[in-house]
Amino acid sequence: MSTATRSLPAVIGQNETETKPISTGFVSALLRLFDFAAIALSGVLAYGIWLTGEVSLNWMTYGLVAALGALLAINSFHMAGAYRWQTIGALGDSLRRTLLTWIAMLAFLVVIAFVTKTSDQFSRAWLFLWFGLSGGLLGAARVILYLAVLDWKSQGRLRRNVVVFGVGPIGQRLISELVCKAAPEVRVLAAFDDRAERTPDYCWEVPVAGNLEDLIDFARERQVDDVIVALPQSAAERLTEILDRLSTTPLNVRLCPDRIAFRIGPVGVSHLCNIPMLNVIDRPLSGWRQAVKAIEDRVLAALILFMIAPLMGLIALAIKLDSPGPVFFKQKRYGFNNQLIEVLKFRTMFDDRRDDNAETLTQRNDPRVTRLGAFLRKSSLDELPQFINVLRGEMSVVGPRPHACRAKAAGVLYQDAVRRYAARHRVKPGITGWAQINGWRGETETLEQIRERVNHDLAYIENWSLAFDLKIIFYTAFCGFTGGKAY
Repeated sequence: MSTATRSLPAVIGQNETETKPISTGFVSALLRLFDFAAIALSGVLAYGIWLTGEVSLNWMTYGLVAALGALLAINSFHMAGAYRWQTIGALGDSLRRTLLTWIAMLAFLVVIAFVTKTSDQFSRAWLFLWFGLSGGLLGAARVILYLAVLDWKSQGRLRRNVVVFGVGPIGQRLISELVCKAAPEVRVLAAFDDRAERTPDYCWEVPVAGNLEDLIDFARERQVDDVIVALPQSAAERLTEILDRLSTTPLNVRLCPDRIAFRIGPVGVSHLCNIPMLNVIDRPLSGWRQAVKAIEDRVLAALILFMIAPLMGLIALAIKLDSPGPVFFKQKRYGFNNQLIEVLKFRTMFDDRRDDNAETLTQRNDPRVTRLGAFLRKSSLDELPQFINVLRGEMSVVGPRPHACRAKAAGVLYQDAVRRYAARHRVKPGITGWAQINGWRGETETLEQIRERVNHDLAYIENWSLAFDLKIIFYTAFCGFTGGKAY
């Protein structure tokens, strides 16, 4: 080793007994294999248990259906995130994702059998026995694996051994983040730098052990999983030399993307023309998530409109009898991608006093509101026509509430009061939302009220799932359409 090499403490010395690490990717792959085998073999086992003589098809046909179901299931589990390591390490989340997806798979197969008119050829008892056996094995596997993960963590077998090259400002910040936040998943064994002889012996209790050649020797003698290069982008030529030299070693080499890495949070990587790109911001709803959301909106809107049509007719008649003017009130509001849409509501104000741009927010005992309008606002029944907006594709059932163009909080326009206000428009606005069921609805007298509303809206966008939508709809049905903040 070079003259810049420093003696390392015993904790990472050559004689240290290293526990054999566990590959999380390998464990996830084994879980997929187990799931396929458990589901497929459960189908054959269920046939053997429930052999009644009434079944016209042989066991090979049932086995083929079980194998097809297993193939569809593991792909569905993957889409639901059931094979992510973070999910596997959280027992409740793992069981929920797996079993709910398996129930959806059962429903899908039943629908397919009904559509193809083959349901009468299969034993219903076999189907439910197959479902029960498979579900039990899937759940048991998650529990056993979770307990194994806890044991592996206690032994340090899931911990990744990392070394860092570069102890300048970026490297120091990186090491502090890894040491203070990542334990026990990550252990920083040592740091290296071409200027090692001019740097302190330690950086955040991590020894600075030499230069690039010393790093390579160190990695050959000890169990190292990852090398992280933490140099500024301005050192492009030196970065190229370092990466070329490290490419000769059997190590994972990672590049910390300058200071921006500590601001953008967790990101993925994509490739354009084989050029790696950091995925700093993703569309909140894309691909299958966008399709699920669209189906959810149209189906729910159609069903709800069918059920409430008589009620809407009675409200329309009452509005005409209560005061002169149209039944509906149309107001331009910002929708998806900050585009203007016309939101439909039942008219609740006297026609000659309406405020098309919401220059003045409604208040308690507002003289502009009719007697019937006060009741409709209080109960949120004035929002029912917005299901028509959902059918037209302008809104969603669940999402951030659309605000009027000139709406203000404490005399300040919403977009001026909250820095990330426009981020609400990354999805379609909704009839109800996470902010509404948490009490952030109605008049905004203070800046804090609109900021909390926006924070809840952004939290919904970042954590969207079908289950989240159904939860919001459930709470809305019982408490979201009432309250003392709607005038």
